[in-house]
Amino acid sequence: MEGSRPMTSPSPAKRFNWGNLRMRVVSATVLVPTVVAAVWLGGYWILALALVCVGLLAREWGKISAPKAPRAVGAVVGVFCAIAVLAGFLHHFFIAWSVVLAGAFLAGLIARGAVERRADAAYGVVYIAPAVIALVWIRSLSDGLWWTLLLFVVTWFADIFAYVAGSIFKGPKLWPQISPNKTWSGFIGGLVAATIGAVLVAHFAHLKLVWPAAALVGFLGGLATMAGDLWESMLKRRFGVKDSGDIIPGHGGLLDRVDGLMFAAIVIAAVRLIDHWGWAH
Repeated sequence: MEGSRPMTSPSPAKRFNWGNLRMRVVSATVLVPTVVAAVWLGGYWILALALVCVGLLAREWGKISAPKAPRAVGAVVGVFCAIAVLAGFLHHFFIAWSVVLAGAFLAGLIARGAVERRADAAYGVVYIAPAVIALVWIRSLSDGLWWTLLLFVVTWFADIFAYVAGSIFKGPKLWPQISPNKTWSGFIGGLVAATIGAVLVAHFAHLKLVWPAAALVGFLGGLATMAGDLWESMLKRRFGVKDSGDIIPGHGGLLDRVDGLMFAAIVIAAVRLIDHWGWAH
């Protein structure tokens, strides 16, 4: 397409980096307690966490999608996403989704000249806001603490065990054109771990989920986590960047860390919404 940046080839596969793993562990030691505390306290604490994440994600989206004017585009995307998330937190969902649609349209208009394709700025709103709204909505439910815990466990298990299983067992590549480091062994290991993690949370948290339903939730959440990770790899390849940022040592940007969580949040929110009909009891 005229004016668009050429898609870059993915970097060659790397060997397992134990130093990077140590850095990941250190980063997680700092981040996990902060996230867990906000999730446990809920209310305005989860809103504060959500808005901070929205600001950081919008900033990173501005940097990777509009290098000519990253601050302007990041600010536009961040403002509309923040308004939508706040409306969702207040349970004004019609307003929230209306802001997402209107914000995407207006972000494209406002970003004219700052991006090579105005759709890039518009997509930032659609990419970020729904996932954060879904997370805030899940936590607001009467059993939201445990559903949020289930979401995080499924995502973390899928991510961690995909990384570990892929590094140990290696084998055929999952999609080398997009992400040369991901393997089928990692994909399967992540799905199995996510499924087991969901069953464990459902059991110990006494969620009203029979174990086959919990396993299905874990499987779908794990699948969404993998899809979100691959989708971000495609986006980074399209924009010709290695990482979305460098805010988290060992992980890159926040988008690199929560790409799978964003997809999983939407899927598990949808499952929880359907659960009002009692399918999983």
